[in-house]
Amino acid sequence: MYGAGFQHSGGGLSSAFVPSLPSFSPVLMPAARTRRLALNCAIVGAAWVLGTAAAEPAFAKPTVGVEDTLLVVPDSLRGLSGAIRFMALKPDRTAPEQLESLLDLFGLDALSSPGIHRVMDPVSKEPFSFASLVPFTEKQDGKVGVYRVGRWPAEVRRPRSEAYRLPAGFIEVTEENQHTQVSTHFTLGQFLTKDQRDVWPKMLLLDERLVDKLELIIVELRLAGHKAPGLNVLSGFRTPQYNARGKNSGRATDSRHQYGDAADVFVDADGNGKMDDLNGDKRIDTKDALAFVRIVEKVEQKYPSLVGGVGLYRAVPGHGPFVHVDARGERIRWGIP
Repeated sequence: MYGAGFQHSGGGLSSAFVPSLPSFSPVLMPAARTRRLALNCAIVGAAWVLGTAAAEPAFAKPTVGVEDTLLVVPDSLRGLSGAIRFMALKPDRTAPEQLESLLDLFGLDALSSPGIHRVMDPVSKEPFSFASLVPFTEKQDGKVGVYRVGRWPAEVRRPRSEAYRLPAGFIEVTEENQHTQVSTHFTLGQFLTKDQRDVWPKMLLLDERLVDKLELIIVELRLAGHKAPGLNVLSGFRTPQYNARGKNSGRATDSRHQYGDAADVFVDADGNGKMDDLNGDKRIDTKDALAFVRIVEKVEQKYPSLVGGVGLYRAVPGHGPFVHVDARGERIRWGIP
């Protein structure tokens, strides 16, 4: 799941096997050529593996129409919630058979250039989007194009774990594509860093596992009897330069917000801009955030692959209480009474 591969009916390619692919130094070659070589390398890897096994296609045969490209999207891309509607294409971390099918569909030129590639699933009747990334190597002097991002911790010291390595690349968000649905209840724009309002395009990191977890929290809220039309995202992705501005207010230097798998959220069914009264005492306070934390705990118990950090934050003059949720892969808790 989340790009690890597909299950095949018969002697096909193992869903867990993805060949390791080399990275390329920006000093040795231009970024555009790096993108093409990375994609070509992924296809070479696919050919090497697929040459030993007669695997079924990763996707059903597409039909290209005048307005929409029709493609049956496999359930493995829709997450545990079944609500995911996007996938970020990372040539060194995406299963070769997926890349091969998408290259057949969109072509090398399209996938080697940053952009959002939308298809329509004729089965679910819903759109699904694939994002080809701006390579991390295009970041120069703390910027990607005109957009300021700063420096990631791994650029100045050895990463503390694999989860803190440098990103593969960025989703390029424009004024036109910011409303792209990444799942049933969320769009790209909801996770953008809250600065540089008039600068476009913006760069975004967004992990599908985080979105999946948020969708499952909505499900769990409803099961508990709460109205939950969605979740308000107070803060999603933060560029390192933006994150550094909040160090004095408690932001961690290696915050997971900088890696696209964290969000500060609250449920606001009544639309008043604050956490709802989840515990039913007719007050909005820390007890409601604690009730939200218990919902997140239930999600992690049911879906241990989405375990991560959970932090409770009390109300301050600028906003009500909220809860930090991430999908870092290890259980971390803070601020919970």
